[in-house]
Amino acid sequence: MDIRRIAINAVTEIIEITVMPTDYKGQVAKRINEKMPLATVKGFRKGAVPKDLVEKQYGKAIKQEEVKKVVELALERFITAERLALLGTPLEIEKEIFNWEVEELTFQYEIGLAPFFTLDLEAKTDVVKYIVTADDKLIDGQVTRIQKQFGKAVPQEIVSEKTDVSGVFTNEEKGINNPITISLDIFKDKKTAQKFIGKKSGDVVTVNTKGLFEDDHQLMDFLKVSHDDVHGLEVDVNFTIENINETEPAELNQELFDKLFGEGNVASLADLKAKIKEDAESQFAEQAQQKLTDDVVNALIDNTKFDLPEAFLKKWLQTVGEKKLSPAEAEAEYYRSEKGLRFQMIEGRALAQSDIKINFEDLKSFTSRSIRQQMAQFGQTNPTDQEVEGIVARVLSNQEEVKRLSEQVTKDKLLQMLVEKANPTTKEVTYEQFVAAMYGE
Repeated sequence: MDIRRIAINAVTEIIEITVMPTDYKGQVAKRINEKMPLATVKGFRKGAVPKDLVEKQYGKAIKQEEVKKVVELALERFITAERLALLGTPLEIEKEIFNWEVEELTFQYEIGLAPFFTLDLEAKTDVVKYIVTADDKLIDGQVTRIQKQFGKAVPQEIVSEKTDVSGVFTNEEKGINNPITISLDIFKDKKTAQKFIGKKSGDVVTVNTKGLFEDDHQLMDFLKVSHDDVHGLEVDVNFTIENINETEPAELNQELFDKLFGEGNVASLADLKAKIKEDAESQFAEQAQQKLTDDVVNALIDNTKFDLPEAFLKKWLQTVGEKKLSPAEAEAEYYRSEKGLRFQMIEGRALAQSDIKINFEDLKSFTSRSIRQQMAQFGQTNPTDQEVEGIVARVLSNQEEVKRLSEQVTKDKLLQMLVEKANPTTKEVTYEQFVAAMYGE
């Protein structure tokens, strides 16, 4: 057998395997002999068929089966021996006409190789670490929302400046069909609010999306349009009024404070504002950390240049999965997944360059935090240490879970290291400014 590599480019090659008669003839002969007692040919008793007839009837199929086995095993062993880092799996280059009658048979497989590249984790970037603060405007707005949320709704006959209006925004062309409750002060232009004044349940008010709100991103909240459709959206939407209510704001008293935050935890308006600020900034910190991580990842992808076996991967994507993809579908799928694949390459190189290690305490700590978060989602906000430790012990007794968690902890540590190496500049902003930065505006 002869096996050789033929380079197409730095990340794409062909493996050519030439199979000699000695590689398969012995096994083919063995299979023919095994077939003889079972062979049936008209005019001969079962088991008494001459060997040349058995070979004529079954030989070609057996030869093809045995040669394929030899080739697949040789290909697998060659890839292992050469230590080839593949992207995707080998694709056989099919010939329009393949002559199985010759004794020496040649097969070709196209492969995509993981690229070699250098990774500079300390390259200068313009990544920013945002410290998001809750300003007075946000806090006062939240106080007003709390009073409204826990206030008393008084049904009204007609819409006024003080009422809340429940109904549905619709636009068939854009697929908008969003039930929502609004107050008239959400609109940027007072003339828009005036369209609602005096209307009754069942009435329909038509407004245009262009300049409807102070911030176009509010279209995402009120109309449920995607971020891609926000800018430049200029269509008429109908709002069908269903209910009209005027809210008597809830009194800011100890009963409301205890209901919101537990008995005795908040005792005044100043305490309430401090609590709102604390909770909001804690939530903002999580969002800011996620943006920081995303920005570092994107910076690494943008700054780390290497080629991928693009043409090969597009062909390979057509062959995998239950549903075979067309060339156009495979190309679209490639571009959807390219960024993730590039970062996967970067992750692997960064991990190889680092000395990241995890121990059992890392696993216990990570598992404990995960369990507490899951329990909080189901309303168990204050589980005892004993309860959590019992669940942690059961989880970590499962070797598959230990492997999965180890990979997650390693990945988290790696991302933390990448963020530190990026050396981001720190910038304090309001939440409005952070949202603008998050959407690149």
